[in-house]
Amino acid sequence: MDMNHFALVSLISLAITLAVATTGSLFRPDAWYTRLQKPKGTPPPWVFPVVWTLLYIIMAFAAALIYVSPTSPLRTAGLSLYGLQLLCNAAWSWLFFGRHQMLWALADLVLLLLLVLACFLVFMWITPLAAGLLVPYLLWLCVALYLNAATYRLNRFS
Repeated sequence: MDMNHFALVSLISLAITLAVATTGSLFRPDAWYTRLQKPKGTPPPWVFPVVWTLLYIIMAFAAALIYVSPTSPLRTAGLSLYGLQLLCNAAWSWLFFGRHQMLWALADLVLLLLLVLACFLVFMWITPLAAGLLVPYLLWLCVALYLNAATYRLNRFS
């Protein structure tokens, strides 16, 4: 693998992934969120930007590994799934924090988790390292699913 090419692809992948992260960060916790009952185990607010920043960097590196792999229909499918999951990822913040639609955000999160799982499986066929890099993301999405579902359950009648 040409390291200069990989470095360039990694930077482009990082720029795309962080652009999506930036759109998600436009919708931040507000007074509405502050008033909600939170489930046990909700991390302190500072944890979220730290974890998400690290996850976005790792995700971008995983996508770059797939991009530099030999051209194939599987590679195209993997990159397409990666792009779709990025869109769902960005939509969650808009739905939850922007629109205050916890149930729709939960549905989006279930779809996001399924897309990342599919991405993981396709990446595994191409390069196991890229798939392995998605594991922390999958685990964090499970945490997010719990937090979203429990927050909805605690506040659905408020």
